Order: sequence, then C-alpha cells, then structure tokens
Amino acid sequence: MIIIGIDPGLASLGYGIIKKDKKVLKHITHGVIKTTPDMDIEERFLSIYNQIKKIIKEYEPNEASMERLFFFRNQRTVIQVSQVQGIIMLAFKQKKIPLNIYTPLNIKNVITGDGKAKKVDIQKTVQKILKMERHPTPDDAADGLAVAICHSFKIQ
Repeated sequence: MIIIGIDPGLASLGYGIIKKDKKVLKHITHGVIKTTPDMDIEERFLSIYNQIKKIIKEYEPNEASMERLFFFRNQRTVIQVSQVQGIIMLAFKQKKIPLNIYTPLNIKNVITGDGKAKKVDIQKTVQKILKMERHPTPDDAADGLAVAICHSFKIQ
C-alpha cells in the first residue's frame, strides 16, 4: 500500500510518500511544493493543485493523509492554508483516494509518544522508523512523512 502524507501550506507544502507492506514501512520520497508571494493567489493555488495531481499520477497512492490546520496567529494565513486544504481534498477526491486528517497532537503522539514533541524529535523518529541515513529535511517534508507514518499505524 502506498500512503502519502501532506503538511499543508501556501508558501511551502510538505509531502512524504511511504510504502506499507504488512508491518514494514519503506520510504519512497519526500519533498515540498513551493509558491512565492509574487505570484497571484490564484496562480499559487493552481500550482499546488497541478503539482499534487502530478504526484498522485506518478506515485499512485492508495491512501492519503493530511495534517489538520490547528492554530495560526495571522487570520489571513489561516484562511489561505484552509483554502489549500480544500484544493488538496479536491485533488484526492477526484481520484477517489481516501483522505484522512489528523491533528498535530495526534501525529506527535503516534510518532513519538509525546504530544509536545519538538520538530527535531519527530525528524529523528521518522528517520528511525523509515531506516533513513539522515533525518528528512526540510521540516515541511519531514512533517509530510510523519503524517503518512501516523496514518499507516491507524490502518490494517
């Protein structure tokens, strides 16, 4: 089973793709989709949508997971990231790929056993679980892998 995890963002959207074979997890890839503030908001959304569709086509995930927007200080940011989440939901729905959403607290608890874990703790645990030589970077991509791993632990 191929699982994709998404850490939604407008400037930097992280993703991680893993393969689950029984209880064994294998790293496939991870990365970020970037947009820049000099682009119109519609261009940024379209770029994210098109790149997500390209990733879906290339890796053919069976399941998708995404981190729930939790808290932002800037109201404009929270609205835009919510819109990005809607774009992601649409892309997976069009391909009939189930999408599951997890809170940051839930992801941290599942990955590290500590809901207050720091980014570096998550990266180290992801590295260990996926038997990677180095901890995954950048942070957004590492978070995408963590979301995928979290989901893999929740399914049979």
